[in-house]
Amino acid sequence: MSSKLKNITFSLPVDLIEKLKACANNNYINSMNAGVREALEKYIENIEKEKLYEEMVEASNDSLFMEDLCDSMNAFSVSDEESSKEADSG
Repeated sequence: MSSKLKNITFSLPVDLIEKLKACANNNYINSMNAGVREALEKYIENIEKEKLYEEMVEASNDSLFMEDLCDSMNAFSVSDEESSKEADSG
């Protein structure tokens, strides 16, 4: 997260603000700002995960990508097997 802060104004439903205040007053969150920041961080993280999932689905439908992936997996299969044996014996 960036260390710079910027004030911004949002309009939120009154009942949501009251719930947020109650969470802060009951020490479930450090402050209303912290609660909003945490919620936004989680929301954006979920959006980014969904975007990555969609990109992975798209890539899985790309025959050239999948062929390249299989070639790479096959190229490293011997060293992966050796690493696995070392981990098991260590």
